Amino acid sequence: MQTKSVMLQTLCVPCACRCRYCLLSWNGRTIGADYDRSQRFAERFYDWLQRERPDISFHFSFGYSMDHPRLFDALDFLNGIGSVGGQFLQCDGMAFRTEKELNELLGGMKAHGAKHLNFTVYGTEAYHDRFAGRKGDHAYLLRMMESAAKIGLQVSVGVPLTKENVAQVDELLQILGAHGGEDVHLLIPHGEGRGVKLESIRLSLEDLSKISEHARSKLNRKVYQTEAEWCKIKGGEPEQNRLLLISLTDENMDRLERMPISEIIREVEALDEAYYGAFPSFATLLDQYGDAGGQRLYSRRDLFHRCRRQYAKEHDIHIYDVTDERQSGSRRY
Repeated sequence: MQTKSVMLQTLCVPCACRCRYCLLSWNGRTIGADYDRSQRFAERFYDWLQRERPDISFHFSFGYSMDHPRLFDALDFLNGIGSVGGQFLQCDGMAFRTEKELNELLGGMKAHGAKHLNFTVYGTEAYHDRFAGRKGDHAYLLRMMESAAKIGLQVSVGVPLTKENVAQVDELLQILGAHGGEDVHLLIPHGEGRGVKLESIRLSLEDLSKISEHARSKLNRKVYQTEAEWCKIKGGEPEQNRLLLISLTDENMDRLERMPISEIIREVEALDEAYYGAFPSFATLLDQYGDAGGQRLYSRRDLFHRCRRQYAKEHDIHIYDVTDERQSGSRRY
C-alpha cells in the first residue's frame, strides 16, 4: 500500500445546516484546533514534504464549512501551497447573505483564486430544506449558483439519490439548470458518518429505472453498481494507494507539534495497516455477507465499509476506525 498524499485538516468552522447526510456528523460543536495555529503547522508540514518526500502530495483544509471568517486570506494560503481547496470550494452550509454581501463573497473568492464551486442539493425546495435542517437553504443555494455562474465561476452540483427523492430528480434538474447548475452528478449516499441512517432508503436498480434516461446518465454506473454486480466481480480490483488524513484538534496539537513529520506519517500509516489488517479481503467478505441477487446500489468503498461493519459486529472487533473522517485516518483507493 503506497501513501500518495496527505490531507491535513482542522474542523474549526461551523456549518449553518444540520443535514441528515453528513460525513462529519456535524452536531453544532467544532472539534478542530485553532485555525492560525493549524496553518502554521501546515506550512511546516508542507515545507518538510517538499524537501524530504516530494513524491507525496499535500493538501490543507478546514471545515465543517467553508465559511471561514478570513476566507480570502485562507484561500491565498491554500493556493500558495497548491492545495486543491484553494480552487475547488464546497459551498454548503454557509451563512445567509444579502445580495450585496453575496456578490462581495463570490467576487472575492474569484479574485483569490477560486475557480470551481460545488453544491449539494437533496431535492426540490421543501424536501431539501427539511433534509438540510435549514429553511431557505434551497433558495439560497440557487442564488449562489446563479450569481457564481454570472461572474464566470464553474458551478457543479451533487445530488444524493435515495428512494425518498428519486421522483423529484427530473424536475430538480430543470430547476438547477435554470440557475446555472447544469453540471450535475447524481450519487448514491455512502453509509459513513450520518449516512449510516440512510440505509433503509438506499436506491435500487428498480428505483433508478423510474427516472428519465437523461437523468440516469448523470449517475456513473461504473462507480455505483448493484450488490449483485459487485459480488459477480468479487469486489473488483483491490486498492493500491492511500491518502492519509491528519485531523488537528486541541487535544493532539501539542503532541504533533513536537513530533518529527516523518513520525507522524508513520503513525497514521500504522493506524491504516492495523485497521485493514483486522479484516479479511473484500472478496472474502462478499462471499460471507454479500447478496448475490442484491439490487441496491453501492460504491465499492461503501459496500466494503458495510461488510466490515458486519464482520466487526459478528466477531466482536473493536478497533480504531480510520474511516471516521472527524479524526486522523486514511482513505484507500
